[in-house]
Amino acid sequence: MAGRIEDYALVGDLETAALVGTDGSVDWWCAPRFDSPASLAALLGNPDHGRWLLAPVGNSRCSRRSYRGDTLVLDTVWETLSGTVRVTDFMPPRYAGEPAPRIVRIVEGVTGRVDVRGELSVRFDHGSIVPWSRSTGRHTAVYVAGPDSAHLDCGPGVELAVTRDRTTCEFTVTAGRRVVFVLGWRPSHAPAPPPVSPADVDAALARTLAFWNDWAAALRYEGPAREAVIRSLLTLKALTYAPTGGIVAAPTTSLPESIGGRRNWDYRFCWLRDSTFTLSCLLRSGYRREALAWTGWLLRAVAGDPADIQPLYGVEGQRRLPETYADWLSGYENSRPVRFGNAAVDQFQLDIYGEVLSTVYSAVRAGVVLDPPAWALVASLLEYLGERWQEPDEGIWEVRGPRRHFVHSKVMAWVAADRAVRLARVAGLRGSLARWQALRAELHAEICARGWSEEQLSFTQYYGSAQVDATALLIPRLGFLPADDPRVLGTIRAMERLDDHGFLRRYGDVRDGGTHDLDDLGGTEGSFVACTFWYADALAMTGRADEARTVFERVLDVRNDVGLLAEEWDPVAGRQLGNMPQALSHVALVNTAFTLYGTRRHGRDHARHLAVA
Repeated sequence: MAGRIEDYALVGDLETAALVGTDGSVDWWCAPRFDSPASLAALLGNPDHGRWLLAPVGNSRCSRRSYRGDTLVLDTVWETLSGTVRVTDFMPPRYAGEPAPRIVRIVEGVTGRVDVRGELSVRFDHGSIVPWSRSTGRHTAVYVAGPDSAHLDCGPGVELAVTRDRTTCEFTVTAGRRVVFVLGWRPSHAPAPPPVSPADVDAALARTLAFWNDWAAALRYEGPAREAVIRSLLTLKALTYAPTGGIVAAPTTSLPESIGGRRNWDYRFCWLRDSTFTLSCLLRSGYRREALAWTGWLLRAVAGDPADIQPLYGVEGQRRLPETYADWLSGYENSRPVRFGNAAVDQFQLDIYGEVLSTVYSAVRAGVVLDPPAWALVASLLEYLGERWQEPDEGIWEVRGPRRHFVHSKVMAWVAADRAVRLARVAGLRGSLARWQALRAELHAEICARGWSEEQLSFTQYYGSAQVDATALLIPRLGFLPADDPRVLGTIRAMERLDDHGFLRRYGDVRDGGTHDLDDLGGTEGSFVACTFWYADALAMTGRADEARTVFERVLDVRNDVGLLAEEWDPVAGRQLGNMPQALSHVALVNTAFTLYGTRRHGRDHARHLAVA
């Protein structure tokens, strides 16, 4: 059985990633990319669906683990009755000659004598295919099926026992003894990799440590919770597909929003809804290169007919992401269905036009020079938005039910018009300015008339609804209304209806059990980590800084032992829910840290940019 969601740590190479449990088992790995079929899929089934275990014989959960400094090199330590052993896990970044994804695991004796067991079960195509497994030497093995192959090399000193189902080994480490394992993926038609030497592994480890430490050193944040901020940024970097600059929402699929429920989605893709938050996070933190790469990915992905714009894309900008069910997988803790691909790709989400225009505006303010095709894209998006903004949509939460006039969607349409007005002034596009100003004014008037409820004294989830939605917390940050507007203050007070033991749900009155009425999936979900950070931001912007800091620190306390956050938190069960780690959760953490503790050196810029970040 897979561990708890918070039991997993992340290692990655800037093109894919793996999850390592506290028991020493790699239970999830897609190769060669984030959105490729998994070669290790025990996370969504059982060990027979693919895993790689390295741990002391007879021991399960480790004694402690941590990342080595500001890196993605993971050290896991077991203290046993006979001695202490450490397993170091990492994936060399594929930035300088790394031809294919590799997971490197170093087993090292620290004290005494420890018997260690290794067990590898490779299963291609999301755990559905048992490959042809064969030994290619006493210390090497190869696994082949269709287009995929994997190669295991453990070097001298350990013998592998290879059967059809799994490869096992047992060995003893004493203080100072090291055993090296390398598991790599290659296309099945490619030649086998050369043998691995300890010197090769030492060099790869040194390069990996240097890469992450050098990258982390560029952070320009010196406030409280700096360790949490840098770990969040390292996680965001690890979720970046380096060849294109795209950032996946999470490296996993189908980790449930409630245990045993049906809200299990594939998040191994790039969402436009996160673009403005992501860009703001990267620019504030000093990572301009990554911000520009993300902007470049965004502009390439949405290029073409505005009618064809999608809520999400593949890491290379792919548009076809059909949703399928994996009937052979039992799901995480029997949470089914297990989904690959995401049908939300075909939804109409009005808010994404605002996300794109806001991201472009922020990029221009950061010094990005747009070429004529990019300006033409801005104009075409606004023209299309002007034709469709009065239609209902599925909204930011991608509900699988009837379309509605979601207030947040309309606010983001206003954001699109507002940023277009600002861009027109910057670029001297006076011919379009009056039309976009008129659209902005019309949207603002309608939202204030139809999205505000005198009865609820708050903005509502959709026109005519009595329900509140955490996205309304973004209204002052987006610049739609000032933070001291009575309607903003009333909306923030109304968020108490979403409070779940100090955390916020996305929507649904917690006093009524937090049930969903937007789709036919039923059930509940945990509190939403990003929404709780948005609440802290809104409190800070309205002068309630002490309360905001309390909320911020409360969320920091539920990170796992290596500083990672999933999409949601169940405050009753005390466990994380949803896909793990979640980019938006970590982006929101960084942005809230800057909202609360922006350093004196950068605080003035932060205050000036906050309302439109």
